[in-house]
Amino acid sequence: MPYSHAPLSTGTDPRTADDRADIRLVVTDMDGTLLDDAKRAPAHLPEALRLLRERGVLFCPASGRQYATLAREFEGVADGMVFIAENGTYVVRDGAELSSDPLEPGVAASIARAARELAAGGADVGAVVCGKRSAYIERADEPFLAEVRKYYLNHRVVDDVTAVDDEIIKVALFDFGSAEHTVAPALARFAATHQVVVSGEHWVDVMNRTANKGAAVRRLQRDLGITPAQTMVFGDYLNDLEMLDTAEWSFAMANAHPDVVRRARHLAPSNNDNGVLRTLARVLDLPLSL
Repeated sequence: MPYSHAPLSTGTDPRTADDRADIRLVVTDMDGTLLDDAKRAPAHLPEALRLLRERGVLFCPASGRQYATLAREFEGVADGMVFIAENGTYVVRDGAELSSDPLEPGVAASIARAARELAAGGADVGAVVCGKRSAYIERADEPFLAEVRKYYLNHRVVDDVTAVDDEIIKVALFDFGSAEHTVAPALARFAATHQVVVSGEHWVDVMNRTANKGAAVRRLQRDLGITPAQTMVFGDYLNDLEMLDTAEWSFAMANAHPDVVRRARHLAPSNNDNGVLRTLARVLDLPLSL
């Protein structure tokens, strides 16, 4: 397939006469990709989901967000949808777990203690210990809670996040400054054995080495008999890199991190310009009034 980094909004179409789209799976990141900067879903998303379902195309949100948060976002239209939650560590369909990749309890506790050390040293950070049932936090000030609520519908403030009774699938650290320049370097010692991923301007996620969005998509492709040529993927940030490699129809948003733009085969309009739906409408000839 030819590479094209011209935005679809300019009229460039990645298809050729001998390369028509036979898409069976659409996977999209949420924040910075499907959602605009105000965290709003596209107005025509329900219509697009209906059209995709009628054509037998599986729509799959893939996010660092908690499963409960994603399920709420798609309430009323989630039947049959696969959710890749917590950056690929927890995959659910119709309320049933398809796969998960929990951290060893001792590792999760070590990461949480590293977050405490950062905070004690003056960094404005907090840890979110992500379990299957809930997210757990020790920091309870309103500015931090406001950020946690955006991504973790089910969350609890506890005295000690290292002592919770749950399967821990990820530890996320929120930095009110730059996560890429402060938190990520401080967690470098975990990178030899685990994934340390900058998933947004203010977030770093730590997971098992085997866990990422791409691994979850490949497992789903294998289970459903869907090929990379039948897969369309959208992303904007560094936690989307492996996911882009699973699809011949890989799109970086116009607002994406430069590394994501380099990795993707095509460039979609920005998240604030309804880039995911505009690309789906054009490539799949969906009759959407955008």
